[in-house]
Amino acid sequence: MLVKLSNVIKEDIKELSKEIEGQLKKLEGSRVLISGGGGFLGGYFLDLIDYCNQNIFETPCNVICIENFISAVPQRIQHLQNNQYFEIVNQDIVQPLNINKKVDYIIHAASIASPTYYRKYPIETIETNVMGLKNLLDFGKEQGVKSFLFFSTSEIYGNPAPEFIPTPETYNGNVSCTGPRACYDESKRLGETLCVIYFQQYGVPVKVVRPFNVYGPGLRIDDKRVIPDFFNDALHHKKISLFSNGAPTRSFCYISDAIKGFMLALLSNHDGEAFNIGNDEVEISMLELAKLVGKLVGGVEIEFKQSNDDKYLIDNPQRRCPNLTKAKNLLGYYPKVNLEDGLGSLKDWYEEVYMGEYEK
Repeated sequence: MLVKLSNVIKEDIKELSKEIEGQLKKLEGSRVLISGGGGFLGGYFLDLIDYCNQNIFETPCNVICIENFISAVPQRIQHLQNNQYFEIVNQDIVQPLNINKKVDYIIHAASIASPTYYRKYPIETIETNVMGLKNLLDFGKEQGVKSFLFFSTSEIYGNPAPEFIPTPETYNGNVSCTGPRACYDESKRLGETLCVIYFQQYGVPVKVVRPFNVYGPGLRIDDKRVIPDFFNDALHHKKISLFSNGAPTRSFCYISDAIKGFMLALLSNHDGEAFNIGNDEVEISMLELAKLVGKLVGGVEIEFKQSNDDKYLIDNPQRRCPNLTKAKNLLGYYPKVNLEDGLGSLKDWYEEVYMGEYEK
């Protein structure tokens, strides 16, 4: 399997580091604990810090990555295995931490985010989002960390009424506590409550980010979310399968834009606050998305099918689009990668990694 760092990701990291170099320098000489560092989002944090160590920092940043690889691919971060500034710990974040080093920043990115996988592992999903988070909050309190970042989700909003789209952080949500998505949605909501309480009672400098449909290189082609599903069909010369009528809409955010927003939040002084991080430029239907993927790959047809999963569409939001006013005003966050360019980069990555040097 491919263990070198993808060229597509290298270019993303290089451009991203230029954009926020001034903020990233706050990490110089520090130690960062990242849970879920082998995952889609966590892996980018590791690669970004590695790039900064090589090209920006005079005093390197050290990283402790905690990962149990329940939904991550070990090969994603294997190129860092022997890096002297990275310690990769194979552990479930729910278990007691055994870390005797001073930690300055904590990023809790461990989570099972794909509906297919969190419905397969509902208890583990809840435990990671609540018990794992509490473990880290307690550790952060003891360490007196400079900042703590919790990954929530846009799923906490559920299925907003039209008047709440684009959706602001002040919207309280329309979420089922017993439906097939509840293990993920409700544990993330409780996670946010924990974060706010630890800030209010103990002064832990927590920031919460709510990602809106992030995609890009590093997202497994077998992840079972819509964009990898479409590419999996198209790149294997199959018809792109739509398991709905194609009408639901989403606003997708390219990974480098998302990581920029996450880092700006982590390195800000807006403790106890939650931020939408996404792209508000285009809200696209699933049918139009399928057409766009088909166009990028070339010669791909689309078919409407019924899912074998009878709960596939239950509690599936009809629309999702972020209001980014707060992130723009307080963080200076502005996404810049348009959807077609981002999908093109993801296509290049899938061809390099999955269709090229190895088949997953």
